[in-house]
Amino acid sequence: MEPMSVGALVNVATDGPVIDGIVFDRPSNSKVVVAVIDRTRGPVFRTVHPDALSERTTEGDADRALQLLIKRTAPAQRGAARGGAGVGRGHAGHTRAATHRTTGK
Repeated sequence: MEPMSVGALVNVATDGPVIDGIVFDRPSNSKVVVAVIDRTRGPVFRTVHPDALSERTTEGDADRALQLLIKRTAPAQRGAARGGAGVGRGHAGHTRAATHRTTGK
């Protein structure tokens, strides 16, 4: 199956019924983060395998709530789990060595 783009309308095959979702992020070739409606919690994100997704062409009843969830969520940062901040040097604090300390002349 061809890769789904971010924002694509999809059907998510679960252990139970097939549910509507919207693709939020593709962190790797084996993971897709999808916004779906949970019966008890409302709109949430789920990480699924790409094989569990199929494209849909019609908008569902919950798509407005899913789009609002995506809109209010910060975009994913690449490498955030491994390297701290995604931009810049990656280390906070001391950016250069201390200068020579005199002995009190």
